[in-house]
Amino acid sequence: MRKETDLSGIKALGHAMLNTDIRLTAHSPMVVSHPFTSSGITGLRDSDGGFIIGNLLDNPDDLSKWRNQVGALIDDAESAYDVFNLINKPYMLAFIKYGKPYLSEQDLGQILSCAWILNETPNKDPNMSKRELVSTFKAVSPEYLMDEEELQQYRELDDTVTIYRGVTSYNADNVKALSWTLSRETAEWFAHRFDEDGTVYEAKIDKKHICALFTGRNESEVIVDPKQLKDIIIAPEMEQEPTMTM
Repeated sequence: MRKETDLSGIKALGHAMLNTDIRLTAHSPMVVSHPFTSSGITGLRDSDGGFIIGNLLDNPDDLSKWRNQVGALIDDAESAYDVFNLINKPYMLAFIKYGKPYLSEQDLGQILSCAWILNETPNKDPNMSKRELVSTFKAVSPEYLMDEEELQQYRELDDTVTIYRGVTSYNADNVKALSWTLSRETAEWFAHRFDEDGTVYEAKIDKKHICALFTGRNESEVIVDPKQLKDIIIAPEMEQEPTMTM
């Protein structure tokens, strides 16, 4: 892996993604799909330095002006993270997939951890397979993926760790995913959010197969190699605290 990031390569990738077509959705023009915008209606700078409302779908001049303005932000970026920070959440892992050859290990770690935390459903992202995701995490040293507090907790893990995963009808077919948690309570929350009667799974994993530990969302999330999960079971019911009677 590169010792230093090829920023020119990252900027070229940014421009390539910028010039892809804007995809319509059922809620267009207000909601669209594109690496750099989630709406076909957006603010544009006018010649006087103010802002006007532009229609990227119906006005070719507005589309050209928008691409020029976003392109200028890409060109002015001082780091790979500056370019990444312009990318819409659904396209962050795609940016990593194609940007990986240009990124240093340190920059890849920073961008990967941010993308993972910001993405609502990274385990089912269409741009990267589980195999690609695991390979990408394993390519980065733990110290580049976690902050000091997370790294300390990671180092203190036992050689074999009990982990949990809560699923609903939405992701019930994806038990062997990368995202698990050290917290049974967190898994319960995921299993029952959206008022669903979901399921909590319990498994064992050797510490050497845990790629990272993220605590930023108070979820005690561990990123694991799903192929190395052991003894997967439906977690036993949690014992209820005894109630006191008067």
